[in-house]
Amino acid sequence: MREHTHGCAGLLLAFVGAVTAVLTWAPKARVSVHGGFEGLHRDLSVLYVDLPLIAAGGALLPTAVWLLALRVLRRPWLALLPAVAVLALGVWSLLSWWTPYRPPEIVY
Repeated sequence: MREHTHGCAGLLLAFVGAVTAVLTWAPKARVSVHGGFEGLHRDLSVLYVDLPLIAAGGALLPTAVWLLALRVLRRPWLALLPAVAVLALGVWSLLSWWTPYRPPEIVY
């Protein structure tokens, strides 16, 4: 029964991580999807390249840290602290580092 609870907690952490990463990423990617002024800079590659990578990173990174901390600490709620810290660090780095490509404006 204990392993079943740990597995459910890991799946919940992966889901929360993926949703948090995608919701953090979405406002920055909106410009590429809508195209900005008059749709001139539409780049839909953010949907089929960046979106899966962001979701996978948000799901896998906190879960891997949680599993590693669970193996070392042997207490699931204590192992949740490093996993949440890594998720927060990942969200911060996503907000401060990732920027979708924007081609230069052409002035006539």
